[in-house]
Amino acid sequence: MELVIVTGMSGSGKSVAINALEDLGYYCVDNLPPQFILPFAKLSIGTKGREEKLALVVDARSKDIFTGLQDEIHMLDENSIRYKILFLDASDETLLNRYKETRRKHPLMGSEVTSLEEAIDIERVSYESIRSRADFIIDTTYLSSSNLKKEVTSLFSVGDFHTMQIKTVSFGYKYGIPNDADLVFDLRYLPNPYYVAELRDKTGISDDVFNYVMKTDLAKTLFEKLIDLILYLVPLYIEEGKSQLVIAYGCTGGKHRSVSFARRTAEHLSERGYNVATQHRDIERK
Repeated sequence: MELVIVTGMSGSGKSVAINALEDLGYYCVDNLPPQFILPFAKLSIGTKGREEKLALVVDARSKDIFTGLQDEIHMLDENSIRYKILFLDASDETLLNRYKETRRKHPLMGSEVTSLEEAIDIERVSYESIRSRADFIIDTTYLSSSNLKKEVTSLFSVGDFHTMQIKTVSFGYKYGIPNDADLVFDLRYLPNPYYVAELRDKTGISDDVFNYVMKTDLAKTLFEKLIDLILYLVPLYIEEGKSQLVIAYGCTGGKHRSVSFARRTAEHLSERGYNVATQHRDIERK
């Protein structure tokens, strides 16, 4: 059985994620109290004609009983039930804006917690231990609903539930470092196509920009050293049981140098048979 526990910050996109999993054939249950995770999993395993793929959303809507999530996950371990934790996150500013736009009430707000900012702070603290052991973390700060669905689909559409996914990400430092990145490499010292008139309005997706970035001796040497490091680390991460490795490349605006390196890394790893996905986080920013 493939069991996915979906959790994360309120307003981070869990409903989009669960819809994507449902489209992939998962039997999905939303807003499940933590204490029902183990019984539900056992029911699925023990029932003839059981569902092979199960996704359960467990989050702060359970209020006080949500604190038992850590214990229930420990019970899954004791019962040798395999599972993956998908954690969705977003910046506090983004969560605030989403709640203000939808005018919905945060699940932790009430007579004792009266401000949205306080509710988000309390929720974030409550998730610290769960987030630290999540198999997959998706930062939805800059993701549209359609792109989030693509991210989830990319993670869980692979045939082998236990295959590690490697995601190469390009980003612009002016917009912040992705908070789900495992490895971050700064490329701001490479020659910048932005200052070449005919390349300024293009991106690393274009072969013109890609070749401009990758053809210099500095870029060639850097890529060789970085890919050697990555190829050394990947088997170690797999052996450790990691489910997702996020390799992030940053340049100033996230359109040229970082996109080119993320693209080249993805190509190199794919050629070696790894499960690779790519996200160009800031490529469409003005």
